[in-house]
Amino acid sequence: MSDMQTTPEVTWAQRSSSSDPEKNFIYLTIAAPDIPKEKIQLDIKPTGLTFSGTSETKKTTYHLELEFYDEIDVENSKTHHTSRDVLLVLRKKELKEEYWPRLLKESKKVHFLKTDFDKWVDEDEQEDAPVDDMMGGMGGGMGGMPGMEGLGGMGGMGGDGGFGGIDFSKLGGGAAGGMDDMGDDGADDDDDDDEMPALEDDDEADKTGDSKGKGAEKLSDTPAAADSKIKEVS
Repeated sequence: MSDMQTTPEVTWAQRSSSSDPEKNFIYLTIAAPDIPKEKIQLDIKPTGLTFSGTSETKKTTYHLELEFYDEIDVENSKTHHTSRDVLLVLRKKELKEEYWPRLLKESKKVHFLKTDFDKWVDEDEQEDAPVDDMMGGMGGGMGGMPGMEGLGGMGGMGGDGGFGGIDFSKLGGGAAGGMDDMGDDGADDDDDDDEMPALEDDDEADKTGDSKGKGAEKLSDTPAAADSKIKEVS
């Protein structure tokens, strides 16, 4: 039985600069889990990329073809493979302050492509986004990956994948996290409202308990109660 072929999910974000090439890139993640490096074929060109890989555990072959909105600088683009996905930082060829309006050349929507809101930063907020540690923690390079021999920027990648100690987790994730927190606070408020009647019931129970306690104290002051205490002592 042949493996099933499917299109992997792709998420993307970007940065732009009219003066600094290292701040002018596309961040791309191809979600293709459990694919050994030797089973991956990745062909990156200035105008697009082709990706394919086979997962033996999932009995699935992933295949993807993208045609970019504009050209990229292949020689200075970077790639890293993990057990879950393939991460790419594709440097835009043209230095430009404005963002690309979309990732792909055609404007039609495709079901597998989504915005990476954890990495996304609005165009007018780029100056406030982390830069020096933006792409660290990438691990080793992929110079030996099949189909990538022509990528000059891939070969000599060091232990940090050639990304200079930049942390992808800090790429604008705060905004998305804030939205999640707002949602949680709203849910907590509703729960608190639902629990208010129970608090009133507890107050009534406390009052009843207090009255019973006072009654018990009065009984302990009676002669009979005193006699019972004496008997217990003897």
